[in-house]
Amino acid sequence: MPYHVQFPGFGWEFDINPIAFSIGDYKVYWYGIIIACGLLLAVLYAWKSSPRYKVDGSKLINCIFAGIITGIIGARLYFCFFKWDYYGQNPIEILYINNGGLAIYGGIIGALLGGLTVAKIQKMEIMPVLDIAMVGFLIGQGIGRWGNFMNQEAYGAPTDLPWRMLSEGTDNIGVHPCFFYESMWCLLGFVLLHFYGKYKQKYSGQIFFMYLVWYGFERTVVEGLRTDSLYLPFQIFGADIRVSQVLSAVIFITGIVFLIIYRKKEDSFYADYRRKKGIGTGKGRSKKADA
Repeated sequence: MPYHVQFPGFGWEFDINPIAFSIGDYKVYWYGIIIACGLLLAVLYAWKSSPRYKVDGSKLINCIFAGIITGIIGARLYFCFFKWDYYGQNPIEILYINNGGLAIYGGIIGALLGGLTVAKIQKMEIMPVLDIAMVGFLIGQGIGRWGNFMNQEAYGAPTDLPWRMLSEGTDNIGVHPCFFYESMWCLLGFVLLHFYGKYKQKYSGQIFFMYLVWYGFERTVVEGLRTDSLYLPFQIFGADIRVSQVLSAVIFITGIVFLIIYRKKEDSFYADYRRKKGIGTGKGRSKKADA
């Protein structure tokens, strides 16, 4: 259904339709188009960045294709697991992915399991692959969240803040545009980690650990605002616990711990690569460097 979206604090209002176009009875949704665009840009970035991480681009593409398949499967299974009261009674509907119901953490876990399995089979170094993947994830997440906007989902609790959003999807109640928070945080993270990796990275895995801190912190905070969270199937001290909030906090702490543990680690490859390419030196690539 179309939505009349308003941001009353800014005086903005416009109409959006989740359906981009139809081919006969088949409907093509903006959500899928936006996700596909984010994925394509992430793949192109990974391919372009692979030499900087001493990764074979062709082998990396194999990992990406495997990760896409297992990521979709993981996103669906993760969602269904925490809705097992329903899907346990209707298991065939687990296959009805077109009805919606995907979880980002399930997608990340699934993509990593599939992609890293293929990387291992191809005898690739795992940590550089993770470094590239995390920056790619930030591109995909930053762009993909706008698919949630088109569906008017993944929003937060009611608020009177100037940037509140309301539509038929929010029952015309002003709410936190959580999709926007996460999109901007992920795109900013992409810029920061890209330039850090290009000019300052010291060792393989550093970008991966920084991603854990960056995304884990944001999701811990924003998940607390969401109204559509998945919850643990049991209570802790009588309280319902958001799955993604707990997982995000663990990821955030884990990233900090590893950054501290490896704070003195250095891999000469990264400094040598920057020097040979003239990155950060104010000089262009020299003929001698290419020799």
